[in-house]
Amino acid sequence: MVYVSRKEHFNAAHKLSNPAWSKEKNAEVFGPCANENWHGHNFDLIITVKGDPDPETGFVIDLKKLSMLIRTEVVEKVDHKNLNLDVDFMRDKMASTENLAIEIWRILSPAVPRVSARAQLHSVRLFETPRNYVEYFGD
Repeated sequence: MVYVSRKEHFNAAHKLSNPAWSKEKNAEVFGPCANENWHGHNFDLIITVKGDPDPETGFVIDLKKLSMLIRTEVVEKVDHKNLNLDVDFMRDKMASTENLAIEIWRILSPAVPRVSARAQLHSVRLFETPRNYVEYFGD
């Protein structure tokens, strides 16, 4: 089993706020991330797939095709967007990095095998900052 990763980048804004809570409780729990006027991040997204290399090409997956898949299915939908307001797959969800990683998994997991029958999604690693990231391996 070989693990192959592709890194992509996007910028997005969001706000962490539970609508059932008061403004004060949101500020207490989420701090500046509950800013009424949103805040943004420069996200790095690393998608890892796994599989056995094709004996003819040596590839588990063509990285150019994986990059195009990530860009069309995820990056184009979130880049320079407000995750709370503009991104359909985040509608009615807390716009945490954890939930964003789960939703990216749900989009890419069925799509990766369509690009390469040899590959399956292994993990979604999403960096919100250079020091904070989430990694998701599926349900």
